[in-house]
Amino acid sequence: MPKNYISNDAGSTRMFKSDFLESLSKVHYSVPLFIYVPVIIVFIYRSLAVVGNSIPRLFLYLGAGLFIWTITEYILHRFIFHYVPKSGWGLRLHFIFHGVHHDYPRDAKRLVMPPSASIPLALLFYFLFTWLLPGTMIDAFFAGFLAGYLTYDMMHYAMHHANFRSPIMKAIKQHHMLHHYADASKGYGVSSSLWDLIFRTTFPPKKQESSH
Repeated sequence: MPKNYISNDAGSTRMFKSDFLESLSKVHYSVPLFIYVPVIIVFIYRSLAVVGNSIPRLFLYLGAGLFIWTITEYILHRFIFHYVPKSGWGLRLHFIFHGVHHDYPRDAKRLVMPPSASIPLALLFYFLFTWLLPGTMIDAFFAGFLAGYLTYDMMHYAMHHANFRSPIMKAIKQHHMLHHYADASKGYGVSSSLWDLIFRTTFPPKKQESSH
């Protein structure tokens, strides 16, 4: 299949004429940690001290939220980030949200989701879960969901800027690099290839072996 433009440079391209909007499109990888780790702690505290959940129930709900994040990650990446509209303004939005990352995959400041995007999305999911889930579950569930998101963000940065010794982490990185440099229509899972295996969007074994 024809490959799109991919820069091997560590820099990127300017996306907005406005300096303010341009600054909102870039973020240091540590920023999500400073924002969401305290939020996760608060929700865990609420689950235990305010709602009164037991420790086993807390971990059950945390695990459920983490699991739901994995399928959310896959769906967002496959059907939202990789949806390519035909209109000019739609293509512009696609480039802003994800296309720029595929064109400049080594740009360190566009590897984690900026707060200007992640905070509205987090609020949207929180209100959705509040509507769907019982009150006793929401705090721990959302903490697990946010922990999954943070794992995704940190792992995504590491995929592009870290070298791993662990065979598991090497395999996860290889999976993501194939998505960027071999076939962007496969390998939508970043923190896990679970849903790629389930929905048959993983890479053939021969291609994975030939990339060593």
